[in-house]
Amino acid sequence: MTFKAPFFSTPMVVEAQWLDFNGHLNMAFYNVLFDRGVDQIFDQLGLNAEYRTATGNTTFSAEFHLCYIRELYVSDWVQATFQLLDHDEKSFHFYQELWHEDGWLAATGEGLGLHIDRSGPNVTAMPEDIRANFAKLAEAHSKMRRPERVGRQMGIRRKNRKNRGKINRI
Repeated sequence: MTFKAPFFSTPMVVEAQWLDFNGHLNMAFYNVLFDRGVDQIFDQLGLNAEYRTATGNTTFSAEFHLCYIRELYVSDWVQATFQLLDHDEKSFHFYQELWHEDGWLAATGEGLGLHIDRSGPNVTAMPEDIRANFAKLAEAHSKMRRPERVGRQMGIRRKNRKNRGKINRI
């Protein structure tokens, strides 16, 4: 199997029922678009419906950080990218971008996924063939630059550094 660097999903459209009261894409549906993009690369990795049925294994999201860059509206077409940053036998660290059909960046996401045995559920090692596919994907993506948005820390930037990190209690 040959993997592209980065992986690009097929085009996806913003649906009318996904809009919020401001008339643009509700924050939850950025995650839906990212997730649908991940499903496509998972199929290539062998983590498809047949795999889930045959093994009882799946993937869970342990953590996902999303940055909203630009608003999306109904009928906008986007593609999700996927870049594998790191992996081991039970987990994988990845980065995604949502690109508008007109060539601008709408959102970025960074996630940590876990390979799960649903009977527990427990985190479990991936079978050798799936690990081999992750290794091939990692090799293809190893030539890519590390995105500057990876590892971002969230917080309010303060000019007065002595108050940084303190919580005001009510």
